[in-house]
Amino acid sequence: MESTDAIPQFSKSESKAGGVGVSNMSALAAGPGIQSVRDVAIIVMVAVIVIGGLELVLNIFAVPQYVMPKPSEIAVALVTDFWFILPHLGHTLVELFSGFGIGALVGLILAAVITQFPFAEKIITPYILLLVTTPMLALVPLLILRFGFGYTPRIIAVALAAGPMVMINAATGFRRVDRGKIALARSYGASTLQIFWKIRAPMALPMIFVGLMVGSIFGLLTAVGAEMVGGGFGLGNRLTSYSSMIQMPQFFAVVLILSILGILIYVLFFLLGKKFASWEA
Repeated sequence: MESTDAIPQFSKSESKAGGVGVSNMSALAAGPGIQSVRDVAIIVMVAVIVIGGLELVLNIFAVPQYVMPKPSEIAVALVTDFWFILPHLGHTLVELFSGFGIGALVGLILAAVITQFPFAEKIITPYILLLVTTPMLALVPLLILRFGFGYTPRIIAVALAAGPMVMINAATGFRRVDRGKIALARSYGASTLQIFWKIRAPMALPMIFVGLMVGSIFGLLTAVGAEMVGGGFGLGNRLTSYSSMIQMPQFFAVVLILSILGILIYVLFFLLGKKFASWEA
């Protein structure tokens, strides 16, 4: 177990640059945000120009639908096929929430263990690096062979993709705590567990939210990829099906849904970071 009993000396410049020191890495706590109605108007105007310009260019050059459908055709496909796509969206969300929940919980526990017990880090870290550097989609056929075409292999793949991302960022946050605060707490008789819950965990929140955001996005990508590999349900399955039948408006409608889902994930963790770690800004 690490020892930080000695009270280190910090200059004022070191205190400002040191401490938690993760504000540059955490856009969740100090993101630009939308400051006014003018910002919203500019965003909407740019979107209208881009979409309208794309529609115009595709019309002028008579680009075939199977090459690139017009935005209006994608919008029509999204509306007309939405209730058919909706159950597949539900399947993808079940896989994402289940796998991400398992992976995030295990990742947070492992991050806490390796920051409190350095010897455990030497044992666990090589396997985490192996998971991070191994594309989870490469394991999906093996998981399907073992567990079938249901939810189980997809949830396992999502958990394996999300967990290491959460663990690495959380461990970084747990370590980036001002040693002066820890030494002061020890001088008042605080236990290691009290220091962890009262100092390390709260100060690590910005990096924890970063890890959760990155892990959830990795989990979404893995879930869709696993659905494309095998199985008869999920948004990934719809992408494979629509592309094989050259139904490109429906294909891009599903891509649009996935994009919106990714944006919602970012916004969720941005708001959580702003609420619970706004002091980091």
